Amino acid sequence: MKPSLPQGTRDFNAATVRKRNYIFDTIKSVFELYGFQPLETPALENLETLTGKYGEEGDQLLFKILNNGLNRPEKKLQAQQDFEKVLDGKNVPGITERALRYDLTIPFARYVAMNAGKLVFPFKRYQVQPVWRADRPQKGRYREFYQCDADVVGSNSLLNEIELLHIYQEAFNRLNIDVEIKINNRKMLAALAEQCGGADQMMNITIAIDKLDKIGIDKVKDELHQRGLDEAQVSIIEKYLQITGSNDEKLSAVKNLFDENATAKKGIEELEFLLNFTPSSSTQPSPFTIDFTLARGLNYYTGTIIEVKAHNVQMGSIGGGGRYDDLTGLFDVPNLSGVGISFGVDRIYDVMEELKRFPESLHTSTQVLFFNLGETELKTAYPLLHQLRNAGIKSEVYHESSKLKKQFAFAENNQIPFVIIIGSDEVQSNSCTIRNLQTGNQETIPQSDLTSYTFTQQ
Repeated sequence: MKPSLPQGTRDFNAATVRKRNYIFDTIKSVFELYGFQPLETPALENLETLTGKYGEEGDQLLFKILNNGLNRPEKKLQAQQDFEKVLDGKNVPGITERALRYDLTIPFARYVAMNAGKLVFPFKRYQVQPVWRADRPQKGRYREFYQCDADVVGSNSLLNEIELLHIYQEAFNRLNIDVEIKINNRKMLAALAEQCGGADQMMNITIAIDKLDKIGIDKVKDELHQRGLDEAQVSIIEKYLQITGSNDEKLSAVKNLFDENATAKKGIEELEFLLNFTPSSSTQPSPFTIDFTLARGLNYYTGTIIEVKAHNVQMGSIGGGGRYDDLTGLFDVPNLSGVGISFGVDRIYDVMEELKRFPESLHTSTQVLFFNLGETELKTAYPLLHQLRNAGIKSEVYHESSKLKKQFAFAENNQIPFVIIIGSDEVQSNSCTIRNLQTGNQETIPQSDLTSYTFTQQ
């Protein structure tokens, strides 16, 4: 059988792992800088924990896991009958009771609900783990991918949003990615729903608007009609989506559109609060852009919503998040407001590859390769190998005594910049020959000076 991978998943070789770890370590260092603490949760969650939290379309993307033991004779007939219900989209406890986590936010809310009596609030955590979605694979979209999340729960203060926005700024600055950080407020979308007949229209509107970048305004209007909105309601939504200009111009236009709507007024106040902490000027525009088309089509967002896109590359969002006022209320622990952001590490990786933003030094693992020229020579080389390792220099020895040409090829193919040759002459003179494979320079030094040698790439 020819080996293959499940669609939407990938293997990572050493070079890729180093680059991914560079992203992880950079983001984690920023999280820690801002006082966030690490957390990990299981890959599996009970199905009831996840369903109903991501909207209708999100529920369809859950990877459900079949219960074990379904092939036992006493369960087989019932399992066959129940499986038909599963194929119809129903949840049948006898068939499936667990699913792979869809994101890190709902598991975090579940953790907080289970441990609310032990935690000190506000509780600030970051989490870096894989998630799974039964989505159609395409560029920048995978079925298994990592998220890096930071959340604050137990505080209503908008200072938390400001901190998270600046985490985005700091992290992408360190990663050398030029980004646009867009903000909106779900209260604006709630106000839009009120203008279009009532709060029950909220999900119909947000699901359609969330597709604007992918399908365009005309198809969004078609979908809104299909979801039961009339021409007058769709016209209001179109005016809302066509608001453009600077942040100040957009706020002025939306104030006129919503007039005295109380929900919109509150959303505008929150947006203005965020912008006032990073005032713009003629020489220094605001790093955050109001985008009233931003919807973030997840049920649990209630206030600020955020999305990050990279400039100079064709890619979807590489980060996003927002405020959720009562997420833990889903687990019978009410009145714990939270706000969080997520980094899309796999998309960030693709962006950095395309823009060539990874440091060259990441390509180097082993710094020094000791040649293996025979048992006698190896007995001299091996203690020196350990001296370098104790000095923090990544070193290895070729696995067998072979021709020099073969050992040079091994070093070059593995991008090892230095080789050390200890032959019979070096054994007799207590010396070692060091060759820099990048420059071709070669020198012989006393073995006693080896640990003080500077293995610097040119």
